[in-house]
Amino acid sequence: MLVLTRRIDESIIIGNEIVVTVLEVRGDQVRLGIKAPRSVQVHREEVFRQIEEENAQAARSAGRARDAVARMPGGRRLPPPVRKPPAGPDASATDTD
Repeated sequence: MLVLTRRIDESIIIGNEIVVTVLEVRGDQVRLGIKAPRSVQVHREEVFRQIEEENAQAARSAGRARDAVARMPGGRRLPPPVRKPPAGPDASATDTD
């Protein structure tokens, strides 16, 4: 873990596009300002953990639903869902040749 000391109005830069600035220190609380591209998700840790847990529960539920369909009379085993890679900067380019 990198440990840095910053004062109010001082920043750190992460990568080329993320800037974290100390806005205020009040008692044992620190207010931070974060500048990041819209494509970068920024969450408090407790919110991030909750999102992870909800996603895991949804995945388990989807798996149980697929299994239930497969057990139905005449049901067939469905293939797992296809995960698409995130769209990159060239995602809108298409071959027309």
